[in-house]
This record gives sequence, C-alpha cells and structure tokens, in this order.
Amino acid sequence: MSEDTEIKDGLYYSEEHEWARIENALVTIGITDYAQNSLHEITFVEVSGAGDEINAGDECGFVESMKASSEIYSPLSGEIIEINGDLEDAPELLNEDPYGEGWLFKLKPSALDDELEDLMDANGYAEYIDSL
Repeated sequence: MSEDTEIKDGLYYSEEHEWARIENALVTIGITDYAQNSLHEITFVEVSGAGDEINAGDECGFVESMKASSEIYSPLSGEIIEINGDLEDAPELLNEDPYGEGWLFKLKPSALDDELEDLMDANGYAEYIDSL
C-alpha cells in the first residue's frame, strides 16, 4: 500500500474498493482513495438512478478516467435514494475528496446487519490492499 493511500476509520470497505458510511438509517457510498489513485484523472461518472433497488455486489454504475474505466458495485443491498449530482459537472471530486464531496450515492439499506459482516473495517481493508 502506498503511504499516500488514505483509509478512514469508521467506514466499511468492499473488495471492489467501495466504501460505506452508515449515517442514521442511510448509507453513503463512494470509491476508496486507493481506487481513485489507481484510476488517476477521473473524467466521467455514472450511477444508477434514484429509486432503483440493488443487491449487494450488483453493478450500479461506472467511472471513466484518462487511464481506464471501472464498474461501480454496490457493497450493500437497498434502494438508491440520492445520487451525487455534483459529480455530473465535476467528476474530479472523486480524485480530490473521495471520502467527502466525492461520494457516489445514498442507499436505504434492506439487509444492513447481515451484509455488514461481508465488508472490511479500515484495518482489514489496509491488509487487503497490501496483499494485492
């Protein structure tokens, strides 16, 4: 893992490099600092629409960069209730602030307790990306 890779405590991480932050009854989801560093300069983001029901592991969008494109997979099941509309005009927010202004979507989870067991905490994610 690069020393420049930021991993935040208090978030849950998937092997596909998405993070999830639980806030009250909702979950905010984004891609990790490791993912945005791997993609480099992000130029376009598309996420499924608000109101869509998705399952954990479902593809729900994609990110394009000057270097590559990558699918976005939901780490949890539920209903997408909000998309980060700021990314349409400023996809570089994913590079600049992946855990803040660069969030992708908010989800009303449907099986949170069961599915959290399949995600990693910050230490587990650090070990995971070290193994790649």
